[in-house]
Amino acid sequence: MDRLRQRADFVAVANGARVNSSAFVLQSRRRDDSGPIRIGFTVTKKNGNAPERNRIRRRLREIVKRLDPVSMQPHHDYVLVGRRDALTRDFATMIDDLRAAFTKPARQAHKGSFKGRGPKPDPSPASATSRKPD
Repeated sequence: MDRLRQRADFVAVANGARVNSSAFVLQSRRRDDSGPIRIGFTVTKKNGNAPERNRIRRRLREIVKRLDPVSMQPHHDYVLVGRRDALTRDFATMIDDLRAAFTKPARQAHKGSFKGRGPKPDPSPASATSRKPD
């Protein structure tokens, strides 16, 4: 198992499927090559100051180490996005959440238009303009 380190890899995985948990979000993307499973970790600044973010990141790395790689799908990239709840959540519960996230069918992330929204209506020239007196 390798680590994701380049921003382009993180961005590519962010457009893939995702599974939500209270302590993290698991993002995944299938690769077309035969390379090893790669995993990355990130925590945004809204989750606290640097020591708190580092503690969240360390906890996420440790639950991945303790989880068997058999539960991960081969030829995939994964990103764990840490949430603030990872600081206080029980460690064994986080491992169970991650195991369930790997087995749960992932919700495909959609970029672009939302469901149910159609194209913008085209205003008709007859109703949108008013006539000027000659």
